[in-house]
Amino acid sequence: MPKSSAAPRKAQSQGTEGAESLPVFAALDLGTNNCRLLIARPTVYPSRQAHGIKVLDTFSRIVRLGEGLSTDNLLSADAMGRTISALKACKKKLERFDVKYARFVATEACRQAGNTFEFLKRVKEEAGLDINVISNEDEAKLAFLGCSTLLASSSEHAVVFDIGGGSTEFMWVKRDNMAPPELLCEHRIVDWLSLNQGVMNLSEKFGGAAFAEVYFDELVGHLTKRLRAFDKKNKIAEAVKQGQVQMLSTSGTLTTLAAIHLGLTHYERSRVDGFTFSMDDLRDAAQKILAMRPSERFANACIGPDRSDYVISGCAIFEAICSLWPIPEITIADRGVREGIILSLMQEYMQSQI
Repeated sequence: MPKSSAAPRKAQSQGTEGAESLPVFAALDLGTNNCRLLIARPTVYPSRQAHGIKVLDTFSRIVRLGEGLSTDNLLSADAMGRTISALKACKKKLERFDVKYARFVATEACRQAGNTFEFLKRVKEEAGLDINVISNEDEAKLAFLGCSTLLASSSEHAVVFDIGGGSTEFMWVKRDNMAPPELLCEHRIVDWLSLNQGVMNLSEKFGGAAFAEVYFDELVGHLTKRLRAFDKKNKIAEAVKQGQVQMLSTSGTLTTLAAIHLGLTHYERSRVDGFTFSMDDLRDAAQKILAMRPSERFANACIGPDRSDYVISGCAIFEAICSLWPIPEITIADRGVREGIILSLMQEYMQSQI
């Protein structure tokens, strides 16, 4: 059974005095595979210090913006159409709130595509949203900030990773116990790595979703080789052997594996986010997915038609991580870049009020 991470559960038990008087914040994360929106305001505790967020509304839709990108380095007309439709839905949600501070970002697909400028111009004209493309480093930092409260105080280091549609970010983190307690993030990223391979383009590299099962071992071997230099540089495997490392994931692949392990009839965020699972249990869940027929993955409510094509390549990335860093447990966050943006905006706002 999963174990709950103490940090987020403790936060939920606090009061919210004065929160309604604080401004509303919004964050949009347009990835290679998914479009996500978060609208929230700070949570205020009895000390009247902002620490955490109260979610007001969310949006998440698989848009596959990067579909076929590895073929001609261009966003396709169909992919742009699907994405703009989702962004229009985001715009309608934003109009329901008096949003004071917002930041809308795009990641790997828009970093790679040769027609990104034209696409974002269409987004501005048709959906009324200004979206900025951020660097791999900024993406990694925001993803880490969004889930950093889940880091355990008992671990000196952590491997934090985010498996995306077009890239996978890895962070080697050290706890900073000397940081002032009022900082939203009390840890520091020692080193980071961004592989320009996520669930979509990795699958396409090895012949497409239909061949992911056939090439699973090759996928794992390819990724393991790509990670070895990062591992050696930071001596991560040595720290793992000494039991000093926590594993933390912000990836949809891992939330799916957790849901499969729990036998959920539909995905329940409250059963997954902030909980720690046995690594062996999640690897077993990956094997269950591999053993499914494509139609079974398509019909499974925790995988579904939107994830069924690329869940195998996600499992291959996870297996490479497990084989390189055999840590017994992993904490899973159903949060990431959106939450990181909100927290960073909140931090800027609070500092401006001093």
